[in-house]
Amino acid sequence: MTNSANCLISHRKLLWRTTVTELKSRYAGSILGLLWVVLGPGLLLGLYAVIYLNIWPQKIADLTPPEFVLFLFAGLMPFFMTAESLSLGVGSVIANRAVLENTVFPIDLAPAKSVLSGQSAMVAGLPVVLIGVVYFGRFTWVTPMVLLLWALHCMALFGLGWILSLLNVVFRDLTNMIGVVLMALLIASPFAYEIESVPSGLGLTVLLNPFAYYVRAYQHILIWGAVPPTEVIVFVVLFSCGLFFAGGWFFARAKRVIIDYV
Repeated sequence: MTNSANCLISHRKLLWRTTVTELKSRYAGSILGLLWVVLGPGLLLGLYAVIYLNIWPQKIADLTPPEFVLFLFAGLMPFFMTAESLSLGVGSVIANRAVLENTVFPIDLAPAKSVLSGQSAMVAGLPVVLIGVVYFGRFTWVTPMVLLLWALHCMALFGLGWILSLLNVVFRDLTNMIGVVLMALLIASPFAYEIESVPSGLGLTVLLNPFAYYVRAYQHILIWGAVPPTEVIVFVVLFSCGLFFAGGWFFARAKRVIIDYV
């Protein structure tokens, strides 16, 4: 296991405390305080539900309108999690330049803290979806696998956060580019439609989008109550583990060189 990956285990209590402290400081002074961690993503998910039910209605076989909302949430929750984690993570090393030489709080934890801070959409949305899944009788023995999928997804975000946060030290344009890339990932992900409905000319675009595999996995597990297709499982496991260890390896070895640019 890489040095950066080891930090997540050896400094897990410190990582958790600093994440909670950062969240509290982010909402300090607001009336609702930490409730915004749940309320913000919840309102955004509700807005998407209104749009796709009333303004741009979609139909998916065997799903009633309320079940379609669950289908929509199952794809949007991981996107919001990904977007917030990467938006915070890409600038995390620069934002924490004051602790570069701090042995108590290793700089390796800064991108990881951003990932944990970005979990609000999943924390807010997953219980709602699970309640709906139970209510509509779609809960199966497969459903608890969503926790494993969530863990694998976070591993991928840890790895990508380590890579992007260091590259951003040298290429500051990454901070501005990340929003455009995330929007492209959203458009090319089947969060409101089934992949089978994608025109053949655009199918390759979805297949080349790594995030689309996570969306399909979440929707298969939560909405269809079924094990995702083999190719989706293989991709998610290999991509998550590979990115986690590659990102940890890159950060541990490149930080001493790249940090000189901070």
